[in-house]
Amino acid sequence: MAETLVLASASPSRRKLMENAGLAFQAVAANIDERAVERDLLPRDLGPGDLAVELAAAKALEVSQRFPTALVIGCDQTMSLGQRVFHKPADRTEARSTLSALRGETHRLNSSIVLVRGGRELWRHLSTADLAMRDFSDAFLESYLDCCGEKVMESVGCYQLEGIGIQLFNSITGDYFTILGLPLLPLLGQLRTLGEIDG
Repeated sequence: MAETLVLASASPSRRKLMENAGLAFQAVAANIDERAVERDLLPRDLGPGDLAVELAAAKALEVSQRFPTALVIGCDQTMSLGQRVFHKPADRTEARSTLSALRGETHRLNSSIVLVRGGRELWRHLSTADLAMRDFSDAFLESYLDCCGEKVMESVGCYQLEGIGIQLFNSITGDYFTILGLPLLPLLGQLRTLGEIDG
């Protein structure tokens, strides 16, 4: 085996996915301001997928400064409707606005991974999933917000597919790991290629 793996993320779901896959790693949150990174990237006019990759790279590069001999796994996910990128809602009003914009439309989750060692990028990957939200009624929307309570602010799309959030959708195209924000199968393949895990 090669050097230690470090996941540059504070996400409990990403940690759980890696633990369930049997990976030995440390989880260390990146010390970056994601909105500031996005503002710095504005002149490049990146699409939502490319933005996710650049944010993952920024996280991995920052953590790599603290763990220079480790292989650092940077991850990020953006949610987009066309070229519009959404962020987590601050309150119920913003959640209602997000869900109203997504209602009857197909939005995309863009999940990226960047691997860095010693401040040098080794690999970039982007996976996408398309989620078709049904055209639910205003009454259903209010009932859904009531049912979710504060939990509706925990995800950018205001839903958790493993719970009542599944009722918002007609169809989903893409794998489970991409939806959760960590394209695990491509990551495992690359870790094998790099000799980080047994092949």
